[in-house]
Amino acid sequence: MSKSDDVFKSALVGKKIPILTLDNKWHRLFTQSEFTPELKGMEKNLNDMLKRQAKLNSETKELKKLKKKLMDEVVILADAMGEHPTKKQDKEMADHKRLIEECNEKMDEYEEELVELPRQINQLNNQLMLITMDVCYRKLQQNTKELSEIEEWIGGIRRELKKKVVRKQEKEAVINRLYAYMHDIFGAEVIELFDMQYDPEEKYRRKETGAQAAGQEKQAEGQEKQPGEQEKAQQAGQPEKGTEPENKNT
Repeated sequence: MSKSDDVFKSALVGKKIPILTLDNKWHRLFTQSEFTPELKGMEKNLNDMLKRQAKLNSETKELKKLKKKLMDEVVILADAMGEHPTKKQDKEMADHKRLIEECNEKMDEYEEELVELPRQINQLNNQLMLITMDVCYRKLQQNTKELSEIEEWIGGIRRELKKKVVRKQEKEAVINRLYAYMHDIFGAEVIELFDMQYDPEEKYRRKETGAQAAGQEKQAEGQEKQPGEQEKAQQAGQPEKGTEPENKNT
């Protein structure tokens, strides 16, 4: 027994389901492979029913207008006929009655179909909804499974990364101890003869030198943005510091 036969059907009881084929969000639920020939056929049938319903409603309105016009003309024609109608008037009256009768028959036919169409539309729309829910349910299951696998993989990578970080720190500590021991015993000159590629002190010196250079560069940029004493004096219209004003009597 599938989900659509029990759980989904009971979930739809008493629910007013919107027409799915008129909802753009419904179309976005399916990939090209998921939109099967069965779905395409149901979509076409449902849209055809909706078009038929709209056409019947429109034609029913037109028939009502035509019938009213004919009835009005019958009243006018009856007044004109009097007690002694002519053959032409009799013919016109008969034609009007025939047309009115045809309008009534057609409207009765349309009304009967309009009563049945909503039920058929609702039934087909519910079937389409059941298939939609089944597709969504399977996609949810598949994506949930893949999500769990991805989370498990990420967890494994994190654990492995933590282990690698600890091992890195351990290796650095061992190298630092060995280097310090050899440096103390043999001295710097002997260490150079062995062409040691790892110098922890040099490593940290490079870091400190780089940080100091970056700080000096930033400070220099700040000083360039500030005007000098001479520029400030010129801007304020005052003599520069350390320069005596000229004697007007000289």
